[in-house]
Amino acid sequence: MRRGPRAVLALGLLFFRLAQANFAPHFFDNGVGSTNGNMALFSLPEDTPVGSHVYTLNGTDPEGDPVSYHISFDPSTRNVFSVDPNFGSITLVEELDREREDEIEVIISISDGLNLVAEKVTILVTDANDEAPRFIQEPYVVQVPEDTPAGSSITKVRAVDRDTGSGGSVTYFLKNPHASKFAVDRHSGVLRLQAGATLDYEKARAHFITVVAKDGGGRLRGADVVFSATTTVTVNVEDVQDMAPVFVGTPYYGYVYEDTLPGSEVLTVVAMDGDRGKPNRILYSLVNGSDEAFEINETSGAISVMQSPAQLRREVYELHVQVTEVSSAGTPAAQAMVPVTIRIVDLNNHPPTFYGESGPQNRFELSMYEHPPQGEILRGLKITVNDSDQGANAKFNLRLVGPGGIFRVVPQTVLNEAQVTIIVENSAAIDFEKFKVLTFKLLAIEVNTPEKFSSTADVVIQLLDTNDNVPKFTSHYYIARIPENAPGGSNVVAVTAVDPDTGPWGEVKYSIYGSGADLFQIHPSSGIICTQPWASLDAEATARYHFYVKAEDMEGRYSLAEVFVTLLDVNDHYPQFGKSVQETTMVLGTPVKIEATDQDAEEPNNLVDYSITHAEPANVFDIDVHTGEIRLKNSIRSLDALHNITPSGDHMWSLEVQAKDRGSPSFSTTALLKIDIVDTEMLSRSPMAAFLMQTKDNPMKAVGVLAGIMAIIVAITVLISTATFWRNKKSNKVLPVRRVLRKRPSPAPRAIRIEWLKFRRTKAADKFVLREDPPNENCNNNSLGSALPPKAPAPPPPPSVAPSVGAAPWTVPTVSGSLARRHPERSPKPKAVGSPAQSALVSELRQKFEKNVHNKAYF
Repeated sequence: MRRGPRAVLALGLLFFRLAQANFAPHFFDNGVGSTNGNMALFSLPEDTPVGSHVYTLNGTDPEGDPVSYHISFDPSTRNVFSVDPNFGSITLVEELDREREDEIEVIISISDGLNLVAEKVTILVTDANDEAPRFIQEPYVVQVPEDTPAGSSITKVRAVDRDTGSGGSVTYFLKNPHASKFAVDRHSGVLRLQAGATLDYEKARAHFITVVAKDGGGRLRGADVVFSATTTVTVNVEDVQDMAPVFVGTPYYGYVYEDTLPGSEVLTVVAMDGDRGKPNRILYSLVNGSDEAFEINETSGAISVMQSPAQLRREVYELHVQVTEVSSAGTPAAQAMVPVTIRIVDLNNHPPTFYGESGPQNRFELSMYEHPPQGEILRGLKITVNDSDQGANAKFNLRLVGPGGIFRVVPQTVLNEAQVTIIVENSAAIDFEKFKVLTFKLLAIEVNTPEKFSSTADVVIQLLDTNDNVPKFTSHYYIARIPENAPGGSNVVAVTAVDPDTGPWGEVKYSIYGSGADLFQIHPSSGIICTQPWASLDAEATARYHFYVKAEDMEGRYSLAEVFVTLLDVNDHYPQFGKSVQETTMVLGTPVKIEATDQDAEEPNNLVDYSITHAEPANVFDIDVHTGEIRLKNSIRSLDALHNITPSGDHMWSLEVQAKDRGSPSFSTTALLKIDIVDTEMLSRSPMAAFLMQTKDNPMKAVGVLAGIMAIIVAITVLISTATFWRNKKSNKVLPVRRVLRKRPSPAPRAIRIEWLKFRRTKAADKFVLREDPPNENCNNNSLGSALPPKAPAPPPPPSVAPSVGAAPWTVPTVSGSLARRHPERSPKPKAVGSPAQSALVSELRQKFEKNVHNKAYF
């Protein structure tokens, strides 16, 4: 087909316009569940937080031009979203509420600057469990008769939840199901009376039941939540006539007093219908027990006495009152009965009264001895108590008011009248020495009356004394001091004992006894102790006396005290020396001691001071005042110095020494002391000489020392012999006994300082000779090869009788040997060498020494 020029031109213009056209942008449709695109079928939970990014608009432009996004809402709706025009991000700017708005219509648009494309979309708001159940038709108040059967429906509660799904379903339950008589249906909300439960108007007029409505739970803001609501159902119980009348204020007691007038009201009985919701009318009546003495008002229930109290024949009346309900129809309905007790009461117008033998009396007197037997009745008291009232008005208590625990009264409770008896409760407290008179009040007081009438009577008991006390000394012991020179009959001490008893029972007689009472006597009535007229006291013989003093009454009741008498020492003894003339030897430089004793018992009477009263010459000796030691003056240190003082050269000096006590008055004694002075150089030549010189005044000391030496030698000999015996026994041999004396080589000459010692040494050697026993035949023959014991060597010759001074032989006996004593030959005593004092001393000691050591001498 051929086209014309116009057609060709039109076609060209069309292609040109097509080449110059701009296509509109469009949204992407990503389908359901996508969070970017054109929001097609988009849904959003109602609990999405404000400010959350919920969606992204996404589209494109065919020419590739930049696009922008916009969102708009209907003017009548809320603007719940906002969009970022460049990126298309949509943000929630207001809260969502599905229950108020379950879908949202919005207009979204996309533009490339030239073209604008708009779309209307609907956004669904999904449910979240954000609503709680809510009860409707509140309040729930229901009236229920009290006789409603168990299991009956009472009312129905209903609650709604605007949520959907499980969050919108509602179930019901009671808040305290175990403490309720009711139950609720879980799904329907119907409230019923539980099986076995009953309602009682008289016990509970209303019940308040708390019902809880709970939804099925759901998600809210990412968590599972359950909402609930409560309501209170008030069940008012309606009363039904099902209860008998009830008496109020039981039990009923009435009293008719002796001055009550006939027709007076005694008491009122009150009753009411047990069904208090709709009570019936009440009528009262007396059934029996009144004996026409009482009447009751049928409408008020007031009971009145119709006779005078003097005409009533009984003290107590038991009435029975009946009450009857009258229904609205006027017919009798339920009935009830109650007992009423009415007592005829005497007025309390008489107090208790005490009576004696002659009538009413308020003072009773009695005389009795102290300390009567426990439980004894005071028979001298004739007391009667009486209350003229009747019944409870005549009941009263008795008690004694005064010193407690001494007496008790019987009876303690009295009805009308009783004989009063007083009994001894505490005999020890009834003491004449403490109380001459005991006064009590006998009190009678009513028990159960409001007036509490009472009366009293005085009980006066005069006590008589008995001998019930022992004389007691003012002290358990007495201490006295008396000079030993007190003359016979001197007072020593006065003792005192007191007997609280009166009359002759209180008189005390004194006496003393004991081992130390012989020199003393006591005045029997005054208690003054003095020495016997013939007594001579001596503190040096007996310084203290101890004896007992006895205080006794006329019936022999007594007590004792100790007496201690100390004799005060009197200076009545002179100091005494052992001898009036004494001789002693003083070693130059060593003091000698003189001693005097004073037989007085105490210091200072027996303390002695020493002094030299006379000496020729007077400047040689000094004496210690307290010890009696006499020594040469410090200026005299040798015998030469003494020779200068005494030209005669005599070594014996005489002193007059005085011993004086410190008593008052003081006594003294003198003694003559002869002192022989020897030089220390003489004694230093031999220890034995020094020893003998030191023991000259005490020869027993020398004897004791020598006896000790001999005992040691004997002990050593026994030990050596025992050891030898056991040695031979172990070797199973009995060796012959040999006694051998061996002579030691002659020692170097020794210097002998004292000639008599050399003499004694020589004589001792002459006492011993060699003696050999025969061979022992009890040798051991079991050993054939044993050799015979060797021969004993020949003993040395016996020592000469008078050996030379320079070569004294030494003999040592063996252990197995023995020495036989040979009678010493009489020889003239060697002449003593030395000073006269030394010769005398040595001679005296030698004689004592030879007597004690006669059989053995070892040097």
